[in-house]
Amino acid sequence: MKRLLFIAVLFIALAACKDKDANSVKFLPPAYKADAEVREKVLPPPPNADANASGPVGNADDATSEDNANANQNSTVADTSKKIVKDATIVFETNDLLAARAKILGSLKKYGGYADEDNQTTNSDSNRVEYELKVHIPSKYFDLMLNTASSAADKIDSKSITITDSTTHFIDITTRLNNKKLLEKHYQELLGKATKISDLLEIENKLNEIRSDIESTQGQLNYLNKQVAYSSLDITFYARHNARVNSTAGFGYKIKKALGHGWRRLQNLFFGFIGLWPYIILLLLACWLVKKWLKRRKARRRLLDQ
Repeated sequence: MKRLLFIAVLFIALAACKDKDANSVKFLPPAYKADAEVREKVLPPPPNADANASGPVGNADDATSEDNANANQNSTVADTSKKIVKDATIVFETNDLLAARAKILGSLKKYGGYADEDNQTTNSDSNRVEYELKVHIPSKYFDLMLNTASSAADKIDSKSITITDSTTHFIDITTRLNNKKLLEKHYQELLGKATKISDLLEIENKLNEIRSDIESTQGQLNYLNKQVAYSSLDITFYARHNARVNSTAGFGYKIKKALGHGWRRLQNLFFGFIGLWPYIILLLLACWLVKKWLKRRKARRRLLDQ
């Protein structure tokens, strides 16, 4: 009887110990529970773990990066609209320079364009006055602006149009920019995980290089977008000197020019004379002393004669 009672008490004690061990995890303090969860996530799975479970975990970063790259590449390739760059050059003669210039600049303002250069030159060898305008116009108004310039001409010497398809170049630059941004994001993630000073410095240097490349590539893309959005026109127009213009070099013009030269010489002489004031004062003083000496000498002679 005693033996049976001892076995029953021992069985109850063992059962109580198992329940306590099973419930010990449930009653851990919050700090220990969090630490246990972190260790459970960080520690690698045992060697005999399921291959399907361990595969995605080990390739998660690569898979995510590849998916992002494919997504960005798809978004880039999706923008396959034509990227056309238009340039034109026109040279013409007109009988009214001011009217032609006003007409071109008026159309430029109307269509929302702008001028980079506006130069006027006079070529005496070719006997003509010439204007040169370098303008940029929104691409959709390119033909209208070119027609406006052509309509201002009395005689067109030359006109050329260059059309360049930059779609492939645009896609290439955009793809390189997206890849560099993905690389920058990857190194930023590595920077957040690095613990050694040497690793931090190496990652920072690499990030600086990548950001410089991103800025350079972004600049190329901005320039290409500007070329696509705004077409360039080089407009040169001129007018021959007429008889009325040549008359300004006649007798009256020469008289006016001679009077101008004479007046400038008189001014130079006047200011040069003022610049000699010390010598003038010395000369006046010498004249006064000589005159005084002559008066005294004359007075002495009179006394001797008496």
